[in-house]
Amino acid sequence: MLNQFLPRRVENLYHGHKLALWLFALLILMKTAMSLNSIFNGYFVASSADGIPLNTFPSAASQTVVSLFAIWGLAHLVISLLCILVLVRYRSMIPFMFAMLLLEHLSRRLILYLMPIARTGSPPGISVNLVLFALMIIGLVLSLWRQDNLLVRE
Repeated sequence: MLNQFLPRRVENLYHGHKLALWLFALLILMKTAMSLNSIFNGYFVASSADGIPLNTFPSAASQTVVSLFAIWGLAHLVISLLCILVLVRYRSMIPFMFAMLLLEHLSRRLILYLMPIARTGSPPGISVNLVLFALMIIGLVLSLWRQDNLLVRE
């Protein structure tokens, strides 16, 4: 199983279930859109999607949160670009990338559990993150499901 996460050769050979490729592409598309939205529309994302009451913050504090959202979006955009590279050129690393995305997601959830953010209402970002979490788990399982007779190579 370790060879599936860390293959000896990084190449465009993929042994997992083909559906995992589609889930990976969908996940990357969603994460890229969320990243760009956080960079270019941080105030809206923070206040509506994440339910942070920015209008109650002092101006400087509100701007700080928006800047942190843009920085967070940039970090996720870089991860998304790396995922696109893996999807296009280094498919043997897809299980590893699913695991890394899952690790990042769970680590972020742990941090938010230990250091919660004040939110208003029930923001839709929570539901979107649950969908992303489910896609990551299903994608990881499918990417580890060996399909040697249905080898995908492009």
